[in-house]
Amino acid sequence: MEEVLFETENVHPRTEIADYLEQVAENLRHGTVTLVSGDDEITVEPPEDAVFEVKVERETEGDEEEMSVEFEIEWDVGGGDGARLSVE
Repeated sequence: MEEVLFETENVHPRTEIADYLEQVAENLRHGTVTLVSGDDEITVEPPEDAVFEVKVERETEGDEEEMSVEFEIEWDVGGGDGARLSVE
């Protein structure tokens, strides 16, 4: 069962999205990430080792096409090893 604890979706300029991702990365280095949107707030403390998933999707419906890049950090007792990611 999945329970959504925090979610936000808004249109932002690409440079602002990059700023958000940089702040998340900096906070992640320190071990605690707090996300705030309006009255909603959540703090997470990922462990030293976590699963990092990157997914690129293309969704088409009729003549419309939408692309997305998703980043997910997941952790549990079992953990997991996979191929190392590089960003180029």
